[in-house]
Amino acid sequence: MEQRDWLTDFKEQCRRNLERSVEERMLYGFCYVYKPVLDDAPWRSFNSTAEYRQWCRENLPVYLGYGEPEHSPKPGAE
Repeated sequence: MEQRDWLTDFKEQCRRNLERSVEERMLYGFCYVYKPVLDDAPWRSFNSTAEYRQWCRENLPVYLGYGEPEHSPKPGAE
C-alpha cells in the first residue's frame, strides 16, 4: 500500500471516530485484559508502600511489570 493510501485511510478512520459519541469512544477505546492475581480480589489495602512492594514481589508474575528495577551500579561507578 502506498503512503498516500495509508494516510487517506487513516484520515477517514479519524473522521469516523470523531462522529461517535463520547460514550461510544470510551466503550471501544479501551481493551480489558485479565491480570492474574490483581483482578482476583475487588480491592486490597496496604499500610505502607514498602508493604505493597513486598506483596508485589511475592505474589505477582514478573511479566506484569510491577517489580522493582534491578539495583545495579551505574556504568563507571565503582
